[in-house]
Amino acid sequence: MEIKSMHFKANASAKLADVVLQGNLKNAKGKFVTKRAQAIKDLDDFEGTRDAAEAIRNKVIDNLDLWLERFEQKAMDTGATVLWAKDGAEVCRLVTEIAKKHGVKKVTKSKSMLSEEAGLNQALEAAGIQPVETDLGEYILQVDNNEPPSHIIAPAVHKSLDDVADLFHKVHGTPRKTEIPALTREAREVLRGHFLSAEMGLSGGNFLVAETGSVALVTNEGNGRMVTTMPKVHVVITGIEKVIPTLEDLSTLMRLLPRSATGQPISNYFSILTGVKKPAEHDGPEHLYFVLVDSGRADVVGTDFHAILRCIRCGACMNHCPVYQTIGGHAYGWVYPGPMGSVLTPLYAGMENSIDLPHAATLCNQCGVVCPVKIPLPDLLRKLREKQTERGLRPITERIGLRVWAWVAQRPKLYALGASVGARYLKWLAGDTDRIRLLPTAPEWTLGRDFPAPQGKTFRELYAARRSATPRT
Repeated sequence: MEIKSMHFKANASAKLADVVLQGNLKNAKGKFVTKRAQAIKDLDDFEGTRDAAEAIRNKVIDNLDLWLERFEQKAMDTGATVLWAKDGAEVCRLVTEIAKKHGVKKVTKSKSMLSEEAGLNQALEAAGIQPVETDLGEYILQVDNNEPPSHIIAPAVHKSLDDVADLFHKVHGTPRKTEIPALTREAREVLRGHFLSAEMGLSGGNFLVAETGSVALVTNEGNGRMVTTMPKVHVVITGIEKVIPTLEDLSTLMRLLPRSATGQPISNYFSILTGVKKPAEHDGPEHLYFVLVDSGRADVVGTDFHAILRCIRCGACMNHCPVYQTIGGHAYGWVYPGPMGSVLTPLYAGMENSIDLPHAATLCNQCGVVCPVKIPLPDLLRKLREKQTERGLRPITERIGLRVWAWVAQRPKLYALGASVGARYLKWLAGDTDRIRLLPTAPEWTLGRDFPAPQGKTFRELYAARRSATPRT
């Protein structure tokens, strides 16, 4: 997938001005939030479970090479083939080679964000192999000129019912339908033929279990089962950080993943797939391949950003992010939007390709509070901002301004004077109103909104008055 994260400001402005998108986002806003809040109430000791999940993920990430080697051996013992890809180009090469080896002409796909990272669909098409997205949201986007997903859980959340009705009418050549059951049935009828004729199925992996060499898949549609059991070849593409030690650890993480993602106690379909089809079994692949992908992940191990590798891709951070809720996912310009994407994209795709993403957050910590594995996302965003400044990637005026502020902040009397003068200046700009229409020193702050004027006295003035009024003992 082409990286367009360097255009974040322009993208965000366009999305804010898109009346249709704003209406769709407004209709979707808060649905995941409300469901998650209710779902965690039904879980005994939610915070204790979060602590346990954090410990499980840390245990793996701290010794990632050892757990990957253990998974590789166990998977091979079940008849699977384990391959390693250093980047997206190698993913495309390996999967294309597997398809050609087995004479594959059509690949049915369950949801795989890593295949989006690699641009796999385009590579398959270039090799004369037809990729078919079978997740409903992904299918909608594929038939709509291969539009990229805007959310990692609900990829077509930015579209309305009417959008989908118009699209299916145009693409399928069928009468226009406006009821959800009718539209989903139409998609099933179209996809059923692909399920029956595909020679290869491709999926992601929510978790890899080192103890058994298994892949765990979490879906809400039956397509995942069809993709992984019907074709003779099943290819799993997933990041190296997805490995976990045991099935017991999987049960702990599964208490959190569906609740955090969609507000469900358990997803509609939860599959643990181990090895190739045995002689006495009636379904399952004859050939199973795991493509374990680095693509920048190994470089993050042991760095200041180590904690982001705990991510289990639930999407809770973006569901609660006021920035994401306002502009949607496409503005971020790559596979991963929202707070987690604002950390992952600079790390995987390069800071120089995503200058504004670490600043695409209010640092309100909604994302950190709801993360099921307790990733300190605001702290990581601040660290990325520091790295950008150190590397000279931020504008010179910003860097000079931060140095001046730091110098003044270390001198309390000067800082107090500056705060007092600044407050009076802002009040003067507001005049007789409580709003500032134009902020001369930072015009972008008032480009699309009014800036609230300071009210009353400064904090230091209030604190000094309180101390002077308190009797000394």
